Amino acid sequence: MKATLALTAAALILAASQAQAAGATDTNLVQPHELIVDKSLPAQQVEQQIHAARLYDTFWSTGDEAQARAALAPDFTDRTLPAGRAQGIAGPLAASKVFHAAVPDVHADVEQMIVAGDRVITHLRFTGHFTGTFNGVQGKGQTVDFIATDIYRIRDGKIADNWHLEDNLTFLQQLGVVAR
Repeated sequence: MKATLALTAAALILAASQAQAAGATDTNLVQPHELIVDKSLPAQQVEQQIHAARLYDTFWSTGDEAQARAALAPDFTDRTLPAGRAQGIAGPLAASKVFHAAVPDVHADVEQMIVAGDRVITHLRFTGHFTGTFNGVQGKGQTVDFIATDIYRIRDGKIADNWHLEDNLTFLQQLGVVAR
């Protein structure tokens, strides 16, 4: 009886510390400025979907591969795959490295996040300075400020699919790679 009670107490302490650690980790994730949630969804589903989206959106600021891997399903599919980008998790990991090489101080803000059904839509604003290199062009500190929209399909608390649209024209113009 005492052994069972001790094991139960240890399990509760472990669960509480894991929950506390998860909560502390969430405070380090990007917060949406505006959050719109379908109130008919179960609370646990909403929480899982928001967590996956915030984790992945934060990855674009940090470049932390562990965040991307934690947010994306093992069979993640990019439904708007740019030419030359690898499918699956490898695609965003490679894109992040190129982006961070060009704009080392990149920061992604979530202007708004919409949760409906198994989807999370995020409207992102990327800011920073072009101090690195991009396609052989050396930055001179130009300001970078452009938007992107992602539609994530969440399955089992992970992003299984992503449809995305970035304002790449504005980005490339700000870098000076494309004429304004």
